Amino acid sequence: MDFKPDELRWQAVADEIRRRIAEGVYQPGMPVPGEPRLAVELGVSKGTARRALNALLADGTLYSVLGKGTFVSQLDDTATADG
Repeated sequence: MDFKPDELRWQAVADEIRRRIAEGVYQPGMPVPGEPRLAVELGVSKGTARRALNALLADGTLYSVLGKGTFVSQLDDTATADG
């Protein structure tokens, strides 16, 4: 992964995950790779991968299930209230 000089690495990783979601590489409800795999795939430290995942968890792009992993949230237009 190429990084721009003025871009924070964790932000670039978060943007890459968002891009993969937008392109359908990661589908809603599908697990995303964990910190170690993302770190290797994208050439960053596990801490950088963790910070990116935490940012995506905080903004609702991802959600986590204890003991299961981190998953892509439903898109806004498909996540309608049940009542």
